Amino acid sequence: MLIGPRGVGKRAMARWMAEQKLGRSTATQPEYREDEVELPDLALVRPEEEKTTIGIDQIRGLIASTGLTSYEGSGKAAIIEPANAMTREAANSLLKTLEEPPGDMLIILVADRTGAMPATIFSRCQQVGVAVPPEEVALDWLHHLSSSADWRVALDFAGGAPLVALELLESLDVLKEMASDFHGVAKRSSAPTAVAAKWSKLDTPMVLNWLSSEVLKCTKARSGCEKWAGVLALDNSVLQRMDTRKLICYLDIINRLRASPKGSFNVQLMLERLLIDWADGLKHVSWHDNFDGLSQIQATG
Repeated sequence: MLIGPRGVGKRAMARWMAEQKLGRSTATQPEYREDEVELPDLALVRPEEEKTTIGIDQIRGLIASTGLTSYEGSGKAAIIEPANAMTREAANSLLKTLEEPPGDMLIILVADRTGAMPATIFSRCQQVGVAVPPEEVALDWLHHLSSSADWRVALDFAGGAPLVALELLESLDVLKEMASDFHGVAKRSSAPTAVAAKWSKLDTPMVLNWLSSEVLKCTKARSGCEKWAGVLALDNSVLQRMDTRKLICYLDIINRLRASPKGSFNVQLMLERLLIDWADGLKHVSWHDNFDGLSQIQATG
């Protein structure tokens, strides 16, 4: 299982490992590629179009395919990504296969978030952490793609993840405006409901991904990590009034919303609730709210 933040190259690493296993690559390290060539002995399991989860039927199909003979004689491989998108039923159906992989089979799970994954999955996998690269390493790689782009700003918005920076490059003006809005809500100079109405017209996954990244940076800065203190959409004086534990609870609510099925909540009402809590300095966010608050948001869908 490859574990780490979104956008640090876990999928490229999984693909490289699978190709090495199948004798289809001589590269000495993973390489980022936009296009993927289909391989007969490699199964890719991802959420189906218009869905955010990997269902039990997809995992059952994978398990059935593991019993088939290798097309090219070098064994078989499977990549499940993101593994944290598996439903509980899908994860449970995979347990026996993880415990006793059939024949010459390599199964690679790629996980962006691990909080909701069953412990039984972890206990059956060798875990490999993939960290955010040092800033200068990430910037050097990005500059090789384009020497004129404002990569440092994009990388700050991406929380240091280079592939996320690549995604966000064309949205920098929107993200800068969102950062200003978020700061205004925290300072009570912008109305949460007005900002929610504005953000509801944007791409919802982009908004939630940005919120998750920004709140994660706030949590790290509040815990004493000076690296992120200078790139936050928030004054330090405001941040210091927030409790670290409440920031963690707030982040978890956002991440659970990111993983929720499309259409399971009313976007504008969800954003209003999140931003009202932000304006109140997270005073009313708690571990109980971590679950009950999410249920209330989803009930408005």
